[in-house]
Order: sequence, then structure tokens, then C-alpha cells
Amino acid sequence: MTMTTSDSSAGSDSDTPDFEPSRVLRLAARATVAYRHVFAASRAAPWLSRPKPLRNWGFDMNLIVAEVRTEAADVVSVKVASPDGGDLPSWIPGAHLDLILPSGKQRQYSLCGDPDDLSSYRIAVRRIDTGLGGSREVHDSLRTGTPITVRGPRNAFPLVAADSYLFVAGGIGITPILPMVKRCHDRELPWRLVYLGRSRATMPFLDELARYSRGQVEIRPDDEFGPPGIAGIVATASPGAAVYMCGPTPLMSTARLVMREIDPTGSLHTERFSPLPVVDGREFEIRLARRGTTVSVGPDETALAAIRREVPGVAYSCRQGFCGTCRVRVLAGEVDHRDRILTHNERENSMLICLSRSAGGSLVIDL
Repeated sequence: MTMTTSDSSAGSDSDTPDFEPSRVLRLAARATVAYRHVFAASRAAPWLSRPKPLRNWGFDMNLIVAEVRTEAADVVSVKVASPDGGDLPSWIPGAHLDLILPSGKQRQYSLCGDPDDLSSYRIAVRRIDTGLGGSREVHDSLRTGTPITVRGPRNAFPLVAADSYLFVAGGIGITPILPMVKRCHDRELPWRLVYLGRSRATMPFLDELARYSRGQVEIRPDDEFGPPGIAGIVATASPGAAVYMCGPTPLMSTARLVMREIDPTGSLHTERFSPLPVVDGREFEIRLARRGTTVSVGPDETALAAIRREVPGVAYSCRQGFCGTCRVRVLAGEVDHRDRILTHNERENSMLICLSRSAGGSLVIDL
């Protein structure tokens, strides 16, 4: 747009009389200037105008298991519903639930059902016998009619607006991707899915994906195509596309390395199965005040891992700093906060031990 200067507003020779603001308007203007000075420009501004972070913890609902169904080798889907048959709170693709299992373990699973059907929520869980026990409990203990407490839905992996989408799912990583594919299919948005896995027998929801014909679905099991070439897959994204990936850590680490070179105008969105490795860690000690013991935290391990050697039953869930399950009260010491959810005030006397560390010296926590 070309900007031009209008002669009719250039000086005091206009025939239009000067505007004289009323006393009320003058007072309002002075108040506005004062507000800007105190809350935006003064040294106190950071304290008086603090940002309000997104609150990531949701609310608890007492539901029942409505269905347990085998979807693939070692994979079951679980539907949960309200005991009175009422609708559940709405959600958008990328959301997940916290399941509070009968044992007290709390685990997070992506919603993989239809966002438009609020009669139930669906998750899918792959059994991992060498894991920490959550998936085994889902497979062995949950049956139709089992009472279950859930928290959420919450979303740390939202579907952003884009001209086109490339989805890459590895194994059980199809769960958050599936509702995204449905949303793009329903809205006739350009999309493509590359679904990776060990074999077709281990890959859930293949039949369901066949319904979505408005995009492109490429099924690439390793036993048929060999190990995937992630760089080549990312290169198929249209310029400016949103690339969504969920699966094993190596899958996404490789994508991050090549994304800038291959598609600098696009965006990469990932969701992890496992916590991030510790970066720039230093060894420190944590005193467990109620137990009267001290644990040493290594430079490459989390405080949670170290504390679990002393207190195996300490509560935790996501291990990525956004669920708040492992929050503890800090009685002494300075914390290097690495989480996503605590407010400034909460950080004065709390920490999430799954990510946060000492900023120097030892810590004392109420545990």
C-alpha cells in the first residue's frame, strides 16, 4: 500500500475548530498515562504485570471403562465413559488424558477417538513388559465396567492452522495423529500420512485409516520396506507445511536435524514417548526432610530418578515437566526451574523433580 500525505490535515489553517476535551476525558487520559508508566515502564512492571501461563493440569472425573479392544499385537484400545451416559468435556486433536490406575499409578495417553463424539474417550496402549508397569496394568487389570479416574483432557500437542500437513507416526505414535488426520479429512485440508512400524501386525488402526480417502496414507512397515529414511520423508512436505511427528526419540531427533535445511519455511511439531535427556546438568544433593536422608543427583540424571532410589513410590507421570504430578515443596535451596507449568509465585517454594535441578548447592524438599 502506498502512503500519501493529505494537504487538508497538514496545518492550523483548517476551518475546523479545535476539539476541547472534557474534564472527564482529561482525567481518563492522565490515568492511562499513569497506568502505562507504573505497569509497563517502571521497574515494578515485571512484578505488577506478570504473564499468566497456561494451566496444564485439568480436573478429575470418575468414569468407567466402556470397552477394551485388541487393536494390534500387544496393543489394546480402551474407551472410558460417564457412568450416567452423559457427554464428556470437549477436546481437540493432540489432547491426552491422565489415567489414575487402580494401583495409584498415573499415566498419560493420547486421545485417539473422534473429537466430535463426546459419549466416550478412547486411548490405545502398547504393552511394554520392560517398562515401569503402567501399560501392564492397563492390559491386565482394566475390564468393561472397571471404575477409573481420569484427569483432563489437556493438550500439549495442538493442531495448528497450515496450508498443508505431513504426519509421520511411528508405531503407537499413531494415537495423537489419528484424530488430526480425521480433522483434516473432514475439512478437506491437504494432508499426507507416513505410518511406520515393525510390521503390519504391530500397527494399530490400519482399517480405520483406510476410511480417510481425501489425503494420502503410506504404510511403511520395516519388514517390508526396511528402516525408514526420515530425511527423505520430511523432504516430501510441501513448502510451508506443518509437519507432525510422534514416535521413538531417534525418529524425531533426526527430523529436527534436517528440517531447517529441507523445509525452512515449514514447522515441526513433535510429541515424545520418553523424557528429554538432561542438558547442562551438574551433580548436586537433595535432602529429604521427612525421611532425614540425603540423595546425590548425578549430572546426567534427573532428581526424580535419584529420589526413586530412596523412595520408589514417589509420584510422577509425564517426566517432561507439564503434568505437575511430581511437584514437591522446596524448604531450602535455589532451584533451576525447567518445567512448563509453575507460575512465578509457585516457583518460590515448589519444583517439579522430573526436570528441575539445583541452581547451585544442595536442596531440601518436603519428602
